[in-house]
Amino acid sequence: MTEHSQKLWLERPASNLIDSEDLQRSLGISRLASESLRRRDLDSIEEIHSFLQARLSSMPDPYLMADMGKAVARLARAVCEGEGISVHGDYDVDGVTGTALLVETLRSFGARVDYSIPLRLRDGYGVCMSALESCAANGSALVVTVDCGISAHLQAKRAGELGLDLIITDHHQPPDVLPEALAILNPSRTDCPFPFKSLAGVGVVFMLLVALRKHLRELGYRSHLPEPDLRFGLDLVALGTIADIVPLKGLNRVLTKAGLELLSHSGRAGLQALKKVSGVEKVTCGTVGFRLAPRINAAGRLENAAIGVELLLEPEVAKAMPVAELLDRVNRDRQTLEQQTLEQADERWLQQSAGATHSIVLADDRWHPGVIGIVASRLVEKYHRPTILIALHDGVGKGSGRSIKGLHLYRAMQDCRACLQGFGGHEYAAGLTIDARRVEEFTRQFEDIARQRLQQEDLLPRQFHDGEVFIEELDLDNIDELNRLAPFGPGNPQPVYLARGVHVQGIQLVGGNHLRFLVCQGAHSLPCIAFGLGELKNRLRGPQDILFTPQRNEWRGQASVQLQVRDIRPVTSI
Repeated sequence: MTEHSQKLWLERPASNLIDSEDLQRSLGISRLASESLRRRDLDSIEEIHSFLQARLSSMPDPYLMADMGKAVARLARAVCEGEGISVHGDYDVDGVTGTALLVETLRSFGARVDYSIPLRLRDGYGVCMSALESCAANGSALVVTVDCGISAHLQAKRAGELGLDLIITDHHQPPDVLPEALAILNPSRTDCPFPFKSLAGVGVVFMLLVALRKHLRELGYRSHLPEPDLRFGLDLVALGTIADIVPLKGLNRVLTKAGLELLSHSGRAGLQALKKVSGVEKVTCGTVGFRLAPRINAAGRLENAAIGVELLLEPEVAKAMPVAELLDRVNRDRQTLEQQTLEQADERWLQQSAGATHSIVLADDRWHPGVIGIVASRLVEKYHRPTILIALHDGVGKGSGRSIKGLHLYRAMQDCRACLQGFGGHEYAAGLTIDARRVEEFTRQFEDIARQRLQQEDLLPRQFHDGEVFIEELDLDNIDELNRLAPFGPGNPQPVYLARGVHVQGIQLVGGNHLRFLVCQGAHSLPCIAFGLGELKNRLRGPQDILFTPQRNEWRGQASVQLQVRDIRPVTSI
């Protein structure tokens, strides 16, 4: 296990185009907020203003997305002429929220819509061939995919044979040759001029609906009826975007910030029920990512992801509660299965890690394909190696991988494609299908690629920070300023600062493996909480350097400053 003292502490690069003091004067903010803003890949004070405001009016024109005109024209025809439309979603939270958003909004336009979500264990990943055949048999003329389809060459061909028009909406890495479909909406296409490339699948759906509403308005369709307000779907956009771990900057930040406000006060019955069973009162990226999203995800991992769509579309809280409670139970089962798999994978890795130094690839017939992605993430956190876990069943392996900076997982899969039956994904997350007899060969190839592309330093976990501060600079006003940078997540991390030469007092071990203590610097002191650092309790002697996030702590109506410590080491450390 990687020791905390082995982490590389790196200062995030700051923009040379923005002077910190100019920024402080222009915005009337503290040095702390100024330094963090200069480390957000923003190159002018105007860009920083736009970042802080995050207005929906700043969204780019959806028609800049390749094939948007074709997709909108075909959807509008289906809506206006009452044709049957089938929505085919993926089984993760991004796919479930995108499916619910598309179905709900199309129905509000008066369209005839049904939906399907593949069963993970029966149908595998991507567009399901039997679902297309069912669509044709049920009289649908148009199929719209959500968060899948970018590599569905055989399925697209079959849709054409069945007389179905196919619109693909996706955001995963496109192959060199695209499927034959009526329209393919994916900002990651090399020929797509849409300026923001990192949308989640639900974000692509939202842009499609913005364009469709504009087109229907121009046609005068149902002009005598109230027009749907698309802003009320941003709760689903935020939920799917956060869950899919895409960068929370640019357009994603705009959509997520508006969506989180809606989530906090959501009138959507399904989300009210989900928040209740999850014990969530205040909605943040953290509560979405760790409490709400896992319960929706659990349905797709262990049961039927359509349960999640059902929950999000249910208009009555009384009817939504039993569905939310079911998802809560399934999530508990998922957690138990995940822990068992993690222990087994950890044991396997410790037994056979001698030959592999730069990657982790493990396969086992005891593992459930619905949890191996989560467990791969846990192993990456622990060992900081690109990790692929493969669940074996009847001679076929279903794999899920997670990666680290320096190894583009999708491209690595491309280089190993001779071993694989299929694969797809992103830079940091991907899935694969493999013949069980080729797992050993794939393991060797993947390790070779990892050794070629990762230096020894890349294998050390990195903790980035926003520069050095003094304890005396930290007060509630500064923390409130920093909270204006939220929502935090990939691409827009929580501010982390370095304080040097502090002294630690009153160390207490709490909650099993967490530490609570006081840090002192000169005449100033502040309370700290350090999650997961309990093993350091007896090493904190003498002056220490700490990396931390300052937080507002509320207790019995009183607010105070607390530091959430990310890492700590003696000042003599290099």
